[in-house]
Amino acid sequence: MALPDLVLVHGGEHAGDCWDLVIDELHRQTPELRVLAVDLPGRGRTPGDLATATIGEWVDSVVADIDREKLGDIVIVGHSMAGVTVPGVVAKLGAARVREMVLVSAFVPRQGEAIVDTLGGPLAIFARWAARGGRPFKVPRAAAQYAFCNGMTKEQRRLTLSKLYRESARIPAQPVDRSDFPEDVPRTWVLTTRDRALSKKSQQASIAALGGVQDVIPIDACHDVMFSHPEKLAHILLERCRQRQ
Repeated sequence: MALPDLVLVHGGEHAGDCWDLVIDELHRQTPELRVLAVDLPGRGRTPGDLATATIGEWVDSVVADIDREKLGDIVIVGHSMAGVTVPGVVAKLGAARVREMVLVSAFVPRQGEAIVDTLGGPLAIFARWAARGGRPFKVPRAAAQYAFCNGMTKEQRRLTLSKLYRESARIPAQPVDRSDFPEDVPRTWVLTTRDRALSKKSQQASIAALGGVQDVIPIDACHDVMFSHPEKLAHILLERCRQRQ
């Protein structure tokens, strides 16, 4: 049986290009694996208005990208703020298409709550301030470096910070609805143990809020693990695909 296709969904202040190093490594190891890194609306190749964005619009955009690329069965991966988007994609596609959902250091509020209800640390003040004003925002460079890049080399930090973008203030403030999430889709969590944006305790709360997580894979890395440890992350994702082959 063929490998499932792999779909990568970026988090807040990022775009599809945050996965470039991981994709390079995946293609080096397994050239036949089909990989799609989406740009959520308002970033990269995908037009959209960050000022009026909704989780539902972002879910529909990811589903449209998957359909446009004519992907088959998939393993879908979400990083950080994609924790509110990817479950909606899984619900739309269903267990017949989604072999596994992998969340990497993701924000997963409890049912009916929003990301801002769960935030702590250096990003909380900016997200709550932006949510009140409703305008797209970008975290100051120093705060982004502290939250995303601890433990990185100078070159890794420079690359990471060069690929940060404005973010919607509406998405972190929108309550989530996972009432239609298919319970029979396997769930895996990649837990970044040196994360300043989302501590281990916060990630464990998100794991509990999601429920049904069967595998927790720790990795000694900061929040932006796709820049700091692309080879390790690629290896983890490839193994998930092989297990669902």
